[in-house]
Amino acid sequence: MTRSDNTPSVTKRYRRALLAGVFGLAIAGVAAGQFVPPMNTPALAQITTSQPAGTFSFADIVEKVSPSVVSVKVKKDGGDQVAMGGEGPGGQVPPQIEEFLKRFGFGEGRGPGMGPGGPGMGPRGGMGPRGERPVVGQGSGFIISADGYVVTNNHVVDGADEVDVTTTDGKEYVAKVIGTDPRTDVALLKIDNVTNLPWVKLADGAPRVGDWVIAVGNPFGLGGTVTAGIVSARGRDIGSGPYDDFIQIDAPINRGNSGGPTFSLNGEVIGMNTAIVSPSGGNVGIAFAIPSETVKTVVTQLREKGSVARGYIGVQIQPVTEELASGLGIKDAEGALVAQVQPNTPGAKAGLKAGDVIVKMNNDPIKEARDLTRKVGMLKPGTEVQLSLIRDAKPMNLSVVLDQLPADTQVASRGNDQKGEDDSAGGKDLPRLGLQLAPSKSVQGAGSDGVVVTGVDPNGAAAQRGFKTGDVILKVGDKAVSTPKDVRDGLAAAKAENRKAVLIQVKSGEGVRFVAITLEGKAKG
Repeated sequence: MTRSDNTPSVTKRYRRALLAGVFGLAIAGVAAGQFVPPMNTPALAQITTSQPAGTFSFADIVEKVSPSVVSVKVKKDGGDQVAMGGEGPGGQVPPQIEEFLKRFGFGEGRGPGMGPGGPGMGPRGGMGPRGERPVVGQGSGFIISADGYVVTNNHVVDGADEVDVTTTDGKEYVAKVIGTDPRTDVALLKIDNVTNLPWVKLADGAPRVGDWVIAVGNPFGLGGTVTAGIVSARGRDIGSGPYDDFIQIDAPINRGNSGGPTFSLNGEVIGMNTAIVSPSGGNVGIAFAIPSETVKTVVTQLREKGSVARGYIGVQIQPVTEELASGLGIKDAEGALVAQVQPNTPGAKAGLKAGDVIVKMNNDPIKEARDLTRKVGMLKPGTEVQLSLIRDAKPMNLSVVLDQLPADTQVASRGNDQKGEDDSAGGKDLPRLGLQLAPSKSVQGAGSDGVVVTGVDPNGAAAQRGFKTGDVILKVGDKAVSTPKDVRDGLAAAKAENRKAVLIQVKSGEGVRFVAITLEGKAKG
């Protein structure tokens, strides 16, 4: 029954009263300290514990995994100071926490950061009591075998003269460093003469965004502390190294949690806590953990050999942008673009060429250039991999046997201030690059290949793309160049093919890369 005016009918009033009653019951349940999850919430329905019906707790999982988590205390020869990690400039600790730590005999809570990370971002070391001891730092770790193998961060134990491990029941052990891997910030320790320590398993699979996680560690040297949250994101690159592939979580993490585990609800380690973003020095709900797959791969090699040998193809790669994709004649801006192939390397022997776009490795998609770096770096030398790539807009496959990554790979840099013969690399109906060019053979010390950039117009299209004096243009399109005229001819050829952009291969102090120059209108910055 309804009325023509806007007055609610009896039915509507009843429905509202019923809803009000439902909300009242919900509020009463919260007030009574109980939470009844909606019946149609599958995520909550999947969680099973020994708690009474209608309640949920992490207590069962924490009780199961906590004995495997340890505090790691590091001693170094040095003065009476504290070595610890810091989040943000100066590694400041909030005044309230600082006062709390002083009250219990800890240091002032200030010190240099340890490990990778930029301003406002860094790993969390810990802090030790100030006093008669040498430099002391504290972090976290976890036991992965009954016979005493312990995993922690490299930055926790870096430069340590002595490493002590304390379990949750208060037992202390001296541990030795079996091996470290600074590139992934993983370290493996060993406690000798033990056979029955509690241990946890590294998960085989990756968590999903939104999964519940539990972090256990030693924040501020306080001992076993448990926090909970969810997986906020995966595949994070925080700029700490070429193998960045962090899991982002929002479980509260602070200094001293470094090296500690993050658990899934089935009690497996899905990641090792390593860094936080913290403009203020305190937790803001953005923490990063190394995925268990990476930890497992690195630890296996550290356990076998004490070091990590990484696979190596021998190519310089770069991301594929929309304009590069257009210049290459490919549809999707995905994959790893080969900018240069080093001679006598696995890539060269397999037939890889500059301009190839690698889109898969062993049938796993390569969405970004760093995907290839990570995947190759996690494989051992001698491993044969299958690469799917696009060359000249056509798909093809190559087989590559990986070599060992050299300890230090450097690219020689070259600067040049000489003036060139040409004041423009453009021409009629072609983009004016704003470059002065000269054949490399005519410039002392420039070698014999390509064309040297001897001057750059700061307002030109090339300057917008990062060209600098001293750069060497090796190719325009798919043609090698040796004179300024060759550059103009390459631009004209791309224009004649109705291409929207042309690829220029450039060698600079940072290595070899491809640059896309727009042929229609002004190049974008």
